[in-house]
Order: sequence, then structure tokens, then C-alpha cells
Amino acid sequence: EIQLVESGGGLVRPGGCLRLSCAVSNLGAEDYAVGWFRQADGKGREGVSCIGYREDKLYYADSVKGRFTISKDNASDTYYLQMNNLKPEDTAIYYCAADYHYSGSYCEPEYDYWGQGTQVTVSS
Repeated sequence: EIQLVESGGGLVRPGGCLRLSCAVSNLGAEDYAVGWFRQADGKGREGVSCIGYREDKLYYADSVKGRFTISKDNASDTYYLQMNNLKPEDTAIYYCAADYHYSGSYCEPEYDYWGQGTQVTVSS
């Protein structure tokens, strides 16, 4: 069974930092993409950042460029989203997702496999 488990969410003040983690298991093949998506109250799910398995394809939403960084640790099959200079508009549930059909440059919320989500709240 393919599993993705997120952790690292929480409450942070504007300008603060958080690092989200996504532990993936049983994906098997090496040709897949992993992405971070978020959904704020009353809004649709949007792609935040995605990365191809070989790290040759990357995507960042314009709203997070220069503040967020996606990375991976091959030894542990864990993906990270480092979020710096957080803003209240970053408040959302953040999901990790994976898909065999897309490269990291495609970051629409149509991925096949999803984690349970982790809440990020940016507030003073």
C-alpha cells in the first residue's frame, strides 16, 4: 500500500518558519513526482511546490517563490517543504501527494496518492 505521511505543521507568527515533512513508502518505481499542495478555508486546493524523482523538474507557485524550498532525502524517502517568512495568507491545510504520470513541473491537484494533511496557521 502506498502511503504518504505529513508532519511539521503548527501555529507560527508572521515572518516565522516551519518545515513540513512527508514520508513516502511503497512507491516502488523511481519515475514519479511528489508535490506539496494546500487548501485554505473556502478555497480550492492549489499546488505549492512539486519535484520530480530525479530532481530535474521543479515547480513553485508564484506566491511562494523565494520563501519556500522543496527538497528530498533519498536515504529515507522523505520530502521536505521549508517555509520561511510565512504570511497569514499561507494559512491552510498542507498535503503531500505523489503521482507516476507527472514530472515535477506539473503541479496541479490531480495527483493520485495523497497524505492526510497537516494544518499550518500563520497568525499573530
